Amino acid sequence: MNLIWPDIKMPVGLDEAQLPHLLASRMKVPAESLKSWRIVRRSVDARKKPDIFFVYTVEFSLDIPPKQIRRVMSRYPQIKEKPPVKEYVIANKPDKRLVTRPVVIGSGPAGYFAALALAEKGYRPLVLERGDKVEERTRKVNRFWETGELDEESNVQYGEGGAGTFSDGKLTTRIDDIRVREVLEKFVEFGANPEIRYAAKPHIGTDVLKMIVGNMRKRIESLGGEVLFRTKVTGLQTRHGKLEGLEINFQEILPVETVILAVGHSARDVYEFLKKLGVLLEPKPFAMGLRVEHSQEFINKVQYGTPVHPSLGAADYQLTYKDEATGRGAYSFCMCPGGQVVASSSEAGGVVTNGMSLFARNSGLANSAVVVAVKTADFPSDDPLAGVDFQRYWEKKAFLAGGRNYHVPAQTVQDFLIRKMSGDFRLVPSYKPGFTPVELHRILPPVVGEVLERALKAFDEKIAGFAGREATLSGIESRTSAPVRILRDETGQSLNLRGLFPAGEGAGYAGGITSSAVDGLRAADKLMMQYAPVE
Repeated sequence: MNLIWPDIKMPVGLDEAQLPHLLASRMKVPAESLKSWRIVRRSVDARKKPDIFFVYTVEFSLDIPPKQIRRVMSRYPQIKEKPPVKEYVIANKPDKRLVTRPVVIGSGPAGYFAALALAEKGYRPLVLERGDKVEERTRKVNRFWETGELDEESNVQYGEGGAGTFSDGKLTTRIDDIRVREVLEKFVEFGANPEIRYAAKPHIGTDVLKMIVGNMRKRIESLGGEVLFRTKVTGLQTRHGKLEGLEINFQEILPVETVILAVGHSARDVYEFLKKLGVLLEPKPFAMGLRVEHSQEFINKVQYGTPVHPSLGAADYQLTYKDEATGRGAYSFCMCPGGQVVASSSEAGGVVTNGMSLFARNSGLANSAVVVAVKTADFPSDDPLAGVDFQRYWEKKAFLAGGRNYHVPAQTVQDFLIRKMSGDFRLVPSYKPGFTPVELHRILPPVVGEVLERALKAFDEKIAGFAGREATLSGIESRTSAPVRILRDETGQSLNLRGLFPAGEGAGYAGGITSSAVDGLRAADKLMMQYAPVE
């Protein structure tokens, strides 16, 4: 029988290989009797600094008589028998066979995981990506950061790997779905550190993600799939409520029966042609705010104390605030330890920020979005794309305030709180191609700026110095999630366009790499439950 023992504390600095000896010693059994042990979860307990512990959940079996095992479990009631694990199996025995192979639009986590699932089951999917392969995309993104020369089809939002490729690569998710384990295992298979299987806050890093997405593409292709780049879907052809074709690059028409639409939260032109076709959409709340930067040394010190053991890595934080005056929530979002703030525009004439870290998280700077809830009532309209217009308006304000050259508007936290500009930046923003000192209330919806002021003061009470003299703000952070949801039914298809399977963050059903990948798998499952592969 396999056993689970949670909440095993080990002082930071001890070798994880000592875990089985620690367990055997506590249970008073021979060390060699502990078999097939593995770490299920590892987190950090830093509540009593400087005494910091790793906290483990361990799965193991005991090669001792059953009577002895029962005695061990009676002495340690926290040890439980491992419950049976439900396997991730697709029960697809559809009656209908596809005439054309399925198409996946988008190569982000939702798109690539959907395509991989289809390819593994013999569906030979065709993946269409408007941007470039990750190698060429990286070159164009770096050029934008250095010169301000934006490629509107291949940037931080568009291109192989999706927006997550230029991020910290966080895999933390609150969803409870058996597919989460499948996603983590696939990431490890394609090159991620195996620790993501059990770390409480797993991350991959943008440098490793670039390798992973390339490996995923090669696997999809090796299984009979095909991935086309610089292939932009510019419209749909429909007949009697069914999808019949895709318009490619405003020119050719590709006949299709089934399409998984996994375009990400910034594909505004896709939302536009869906709206014109009458595909059912609805506006969705999101959040908006700024990026805050501190030195990583400061965050390490407040979270871990001193000295900081190297095995802890760069510290992070998660902060929330409920504003009594407005009822709105504010929170830190997409925290990037040891990272940088990155220019993330996808449209000419708009400034957008995001955060990015390499796997090592060793830039010396910590950044996070600090954002405020934006309600659909903030952009009242019968237009389902009113939220897109709202985002675009403030992104353009930021572009103009920054100098019309994609420089980011920036201000110290202390100046933001008193609404003045001193230009005294003790911590220079890491954003490239550059920054412009701006009173940041000018580029925020008034209610967002007001709530953010109060939230930053509250955060400073939780982390002393969070709003200190060396904290810097820049923005605007406007693409926290999709402002639109493409409505779908229990079959996974659009409510009023058969054959269209909306998936991932751009469809309004996910938030982050893991949940997007899971939703991509879910969309592939739904498709395979209804259609057999092309003969």
